[in-house]
Amino acid sequence: MKDTLTVVYNDTCPICAREVAGYRRVTERDGLPVDYAGLSEADMTRFGLTPDLAARRFHVVADGEMLSGVPAFAALWDRMPRLRWLARIVRLPGVSKLATALYDRVLAPALYALHRRRVRQGRACKIA
Repeated sequence: MKDTLTVVYNDTCPICAREVAGYRRVTERDGLPVDYAGLSEADMTRFGLTPDLAARRFHVVADGEMLSGVPAFAALWDRMPRLRWLARIVRLPGVSKLATALYDRVLAPALYALHRRRVRQGRACKIA
């Protein structure tokens, strides 16, 4: 069995929190070694992240290595039997390049912009 994987995510983002809640339900139900560290509840410095960096992207610590973005999702999906197929697909060379570009240039910046707006409105934890 692999070491515990730790998901580091922005739990103040409604979209991120909803998605990770689904992962949490599955991993807990199946007894998978996955821990969760939300931005509002965990000390991000233990992962080598500032709160701002943690809010910008999805991260996992897998086998002692920090991954972010698409590789982080793939590492998590790989641990979940029903989503392993998705991890394999997203790792294919052409798919990986496209998925990474979409996440890095569109999705992560859009979610971060929404986070910044929630911070300004006092609806999310402040970032340094």
